[in-house]
Amino acid sequence: MRTNIEALLRQPFAQEQLRMMGKLKPAADFTPEEIEALEPFWKRVETTALPLHEPVKGEYARKWWKEAVAYQIYPMSFCDSNGDGIGDLNGICSKLDYLKALGVDIVWLSPIYDSPNDDNGYDIRDYRKIHADYGTMEDFDHLLSEIHARGMRLIMDMVLNHTSDEHPWFQAALRDPGSKYKDYYIWRKGKGEGVPPNNWESFFSEPAWNYYPEVGEWALHLFSRKQMDLNWENPALREEIYDMLNWWMDKGVDGFRLDVINLISKFDGLPDGEKSPITGIEQYVYGPHLHEYLREMNERVFSRHDSYTVGEGCGLGAETQVSMTLASRRELNTTFCFSHFDTPGHNKYSTYRYDLNFLKAFVLKTQQVQDADNWLTIVFENHDQPRFVSKITRKPEEIDPAAKLIALLEMTLCGTAFVYEGQELGMRFVRFNDASEFRDVEAINLYKKLMAEGKSEAEAFAYVAPGTRDQTRAPMQWTAGKNAGFTTGTPWLRLNDNFDVVNEEDAAQDPSSILNFYRAAIALRKKSTMLVSGGFAPV
Repeated sequence: MRTNIEALLRQPFAQEQLRMMGKLKPAADFTPEEIEALEPFWKRVETTALPLHEPVKGEYARKWWKEAVAYQIYPMSFCDSNGDGIGDLNGICSKLDYLKALGVDIVWLSPIYDSPNDDNGYDIRDYRKIHADYGTMEDFDHLLSEIHARGMRLIMDMVLNHTSDEHPWFQAALRDPGSKYKDYYIWRKGKGEGVPPNNWESFFSEPAWNYYPEVGEWALHLFSRKQMDLNWENPALREEIYDMLNWWMDKGVDGFRLDVINLISKFDGLPDGEKSPITGIEQYVYGPHLHEYLREMNERVFSRHDSYTVGEGCGLGAETQVSMTLASRRELNTTFCFSHFDTPGHNKYSTYRYDLNFLKAFVLKTQQVQDADNWLTIVFENHDQPRFVSKITRKPEEIDPAAKLIALLEMTLCGTAFVYEGQELGMRFVRFNDASEFRDVEAINLYKKLMAEGKSEAEAFAYVAPGTRDQTRAPMQWTAGKNAGFTTGTPWLRLNDNFDVVNEEDAAQDPSSILNFYRAAIALRKKSTMLVSGGFAPV
């Protein structure tokens, strides 16, 4: 019988996971049968256990990224300069003065690398090449110089858990299973004829394995069927990644947002997963070598530059993410925590009225996690989630105060603040007409899965439409004119119908607009260092 349950329960990862399972309680309340049934879980906690963090009191070390306001751009949807309906680098360049006037210090670009765009650029085919839709490397260099000329910084979105199946490494593995590149990915024999190695499911409503007859094995993909997971256990693969990251930093990039970075380490043996909304996630959401890889990446890349890193802590809560961001551990500078994006019992596809009392409790708890050794981020929207303001309310008369409330909270809390494109305008819920308007592979796959399970077209559409990632990827609304001033062509994704009343041009002229409230709130934050570096205490 285990005797260390009490110690294991003190681990933040154990608390978070048991809470999600509805099984968190004092050690003395666990029966012997419950302890035995959870044996695989205790082993995972033991494997990932770290010394508990003791808050460090004292002055914060000043860093440029701690006092910054960052702005995420989804390049496909920001501004199109050539009329092909897709946003591009020159379009972004044309709006830099707008960002500077807003008060932006850091520009974060979602992926602009060469890609088949199965997952809108998060399936990278070439890490060192710009996708033709966005322009050329010369266009990128010009954009970077213009950002720096305005006293702003640029961070790139970097996808290191997987590549496109069209990446030269994966194609080489298919051509020659004896090549070194085969071990750059995760391959296994099946359990039998046509049976995958385990029961894992991808985040995109599919089995997590593809079978390749030319190799006679299955390859792992935690996301779409064209996004193949990299084998971080291979030192040669890690060297390739570090070399590529340093190449971008040597070009003058100021840092990286690291996509689903906590998934890069998988548990040995890749055992069958426990049945859950994403079966198998417990086998890689916080793997045994994660901290080892992050420390090595910091040593080989980030510590050699005046850089800033923010990791996406997919599936992890705030307490566990602290283990990745302590300055004393030399891993990442910050992470994103999304635990407040939906209230318990709901997900992004749920249609409900968000309880702001839950947000209050989250803010009170997480703000007190920050100390001199740990720095937070403040984020309410991104490219993967529906607009936060539309979760609070969809009543037209309430949108304005709700959006201003978000701005006020964000700019007066401790941490690095992140604004997502259109958030500053109060952009909101998009009413799609039918599933043919979806462009998001996650939404399309889920729609098909629901239909296969017996839902009607109307039922499947009604479930998926509120939560599709297309909700926040609808093009930026610049004017009340044709196509909201986003493009002179046909937009790659439908616009929100309300651009005639919600747009930057009109908002800029209205002193009481959401946009001008954001400008004032950001200016206040920059004027008062106490709002950035002061201690937080609930009253």
